[in-house]
Amino acid sequence: MRSARKASSRGGDERGQVAVLLVGGLLAIVVGGLVLGVYARGIESRAAAQRAADLVALAGAGAMREAYPRLFEPPVIGGRPNGRHLGKDAYLALGRTAAARVAAANGAPGAVVSFPDEDTIAPVRVRATVLRRFELGAKAVRLRADAEAELVPEGLGFTGFASGGGYDGPLAYRQGKPMRPDVAQAFDRMAAAAGADGVALVISSAFRSDAEQAVLFARHPDPRWVAPPGESLHRNATELDLGPRSAYGWLAANGARFHFRVRYAWEPWHVGFVLNPRSSPDRGSGGTDAGAGPPEFVPARFAPALNRAAQRWSVSATLLAAQLYVESGFNPFAVSPAGAQGIAQFMPGTARGIGLDDPFNPAQSIDAQAHLMRDLLRQFGAVPLALAAYNAGPAPVAACGCVPAFPETRGYVARILGLMGGAGELLGGAGAGLTVRLVR
Repeated sequence: MRSARKASSRGGDERGQVAVLLVGGLLAIVVGGLVLGVYARGIESRAAAQRAADLVALAGAGAMREAYPRLFEPPVIGGRPNGRHLGKDAYLALGRTAAARVAAANGAPGAVVSFPDEDTIAPVRVRATVLRRFELGAKAVRLRADAEAELVPEGLGFTGFASGGGYDGPLAYRQGKPMRPDVAQAFDRMAAAAGADGVALVISSAFRSDAEQAVLFARHPDPRWVAPPGESLHRNATELDLGPRSAYGWLAANGARFHFRVRYAWEPWHVGFVLNPRSSPDRGSGGTDAGAGPPEFVPARFAPALNRAAQRWSVSATLLAAQLYVESGFNPFAVSPAGAQGIAQFMPGTARGIGLDDPFNPAQSIDAQAHLMRDLLRQFGAVPLALAAYNAGPAPVAACGCVPAFPETRGYVARILGLMGGAGELLGGAGAGLTVRLVR
């Protein structure tokens, strides 16, 4: 009997242990489920906060992109305030307002919006911080999400280089016809305006080498209609022959708005770009149009050096001027914390490599700047890439085939493109040439 009772007692103990294990397992599953649920809600809250921060930064940058060209509009035109001009404070306010609106719509009304490069002449970066509380039992956990967006320069589609004429720089193609990149961008604006008026512009001819001109002259050896080789303005990549016939009246009335002039009364189809050097029919193939030259923001004492350098190296005076403005603010004695010197901010090694003896001599520095930019344009074939290489060095640009992801370099390029757009070159409509990108 004792043995039976012991066996029975042992069986009951085992059943009790199994029951305890089952209950413990169920409790573990329940607790684990609760923990997983809390963890999942935490992940969801963190993801929602990050989405909100991303959208807030993108919204601010998008508003800045639309307003960007207005930063470079002149404050006064003809003695009257220019309504298109936008001061930097107002520009940043547009970005902040757009960011706040999106923050409120995404459950983050307290998002903090800042501009990391707001001390520059034209900020291009927006940072958003979203803070949220997450209840973890009796404790409150603070969640933080950061995002940064910026205006990033895009490539402008330059392909090939001119040779055998009066221009040896990069070429852009429109409707299969080659021309200077600044001419192509100006044509884009003019063609868009003509299209809005119901006029479709067609390019029949653009850049022509002296050899091509010789063939044309041999077919039609009459200088009243075909210029002899070496004398045609088409060799400078600034000239366009446009049609159809129904467009001639529109071109005569509107071409000047886009810096195109009908060159000759007897050739209503022939227009030339007159904003930059080598654009004049009056001074031969190497001349400068009377209305051309550096933009108005260039101090008068530097204009002759800019014109000489632009003509010598076939680089746009507007490009060089905008670059100097961003580099040094036209200060011939500027020295950067990194050791860059003079109006064009040459590092000593780079100055020696290009033969610049005195970086603090503005005329010498501007000539060396134009020389270097000509070489970089030949190497990379696009203004944004050449500018990036001037700022960051050619190696990082060559490595990615892009404007490298250095905030300083991207901001540098965007600011110069903005200044060029304000001077009527390169940038077309609002924010053209720039795109918005989330960088973190």
